[in-house]
Amino acid sequence: MNFRITGLAPEPFSSLFGLPDDELASRGIKRCYVDCQPGFPDRIEMKDAEVGQSMLLLNHVSQPANSPYRASHAIFVREGATQAYDAVNQVPEVMRIRLLSLRAFSEDGMLLEADVAPGQEIEPVIERMLANPAVGYIHVHNAKQGCYSGRIERV
Repeated sequence: MNFRITGLAPEPFSSLFGLPDDELASRGIKRCYVDCQPGFPDRIEMKDAEVGQSMLLLNHVSQPANSPYRASHAIFVREGATQAYDAVNQVPEVMRIRLLSLRAFSEDGMLLEADVAPGQEIEPVIERMLANPAVGYIHVHNAKQGCYSGRIERV
């Protein structure tokens, strides 16, 4: 079964790029500079940022559904990121190297199934979850830190 993985659209974040630290702090956002790789996964381009790059650490509503599963958590976005990751049947390296939590939701935001898998082994989990016609989409989170990683849909 074909699947599409997408990162976050850059537009909601672009107005934050370049703001002074005090203004970011007033919005609950922290600027970080990458000091190791991997370790700072950008949720727009879906890749680990390079040492020295500037990242914004902020709270993001990853599950906006009006359901008991509405959720938000901290994520990183790379300052200056302009192109959201969007690929069919390709798992980005940022996911491959991490332990992942996959959560399958119905279109109305109800959790139908969840599983944990190493990034190198997620295709069978994706296939199994998407085989259920009630599944509308899958959210992927980094299992250890719990941060939202990306969205998976049928193609």
